[in-house]
Amino acid sequence: MATKAKKPAAKKETSQTKVTRITATDTEKVVTKKTPIKAEKPAAVKEKKQSNKKNPIKGFAAPFIALGTYFKGAWYELQQVTWPNRKATWSLTAALLAFTLFFVVMILLLDALFKYLFELILG
Repeated sequence: MATKAKKPAAKKETSQTKVTRITATDTEKVVTKKTPIKAEKPAAVKEKKQSNKKNPIKGFAAPFIALGTYFKGAWYELQQVTWPNRKATWSLTAALLAFTLFFVVMILLLDALFKYLFELILG
């Protein structure tokens, strides 16, 4: 089946657009502001973003500086972690052991069932 390409809906060229701004406040106030539509620049004319990256360090010290930066970032991330208390740790450990035991028993039962079926079929 061939499908027809849909024509894009014609957009109205207006110089002003109604914008509704919603803020998280207790008052029931809606602010409307009329702003002009800005024409987009063509892709070739768009400004290039300049990166703020520093020049990479070259030489003997570069790997050591990179390693130090890695550990500094890792330590920062570890400080942001909210660690569980003792009660939560033990409850999660018990849940892990219960699920592990459940699946071990399930696999052993399935293994015994398949062994029985194969012995029955093969004689």
